[in-house]
Amino acid sequence: MGIATNDVVPFTLARSNLSLLADQAKAGAEKIITKNGESYVALIDADRLDYYHRLERERIHLLLLDDAKRGLDDIAAGRTYEADAALAQLQKRRAASAKTAKPAARKRG
Repeated sequence: MGIATNDVVPFTLARSNLSLLADQAKAGAEKIITKNGESYVALIDADRLDYYHRLERERIHLLLLDDAKRGLDDIAAGRTYEADAALAQLQKRRAASAKTAKPAARKRG
């Protein structure tokens, strides 16, 4: 669903017409309220917001399942490290990069 130009409302106009905009949002319209010419907030039906949150949770769960599947594939293919060895390797890399980093400039004062 796209946003039409009449669904973009300046903040001052939204403030004086909040009841009308809320009724339109409840009827299915999504309003973008601008402040100083830039997107500021959105006004949507609370049920639709809940639906969007459920979709996001489902998306996160699918991503977690995909990560778990890739992890199991790595285990099956032997692409694994012991946790202690992996942490030690990360610590060595961090120590090496800290040595090559430029020293912070000292403040005089």
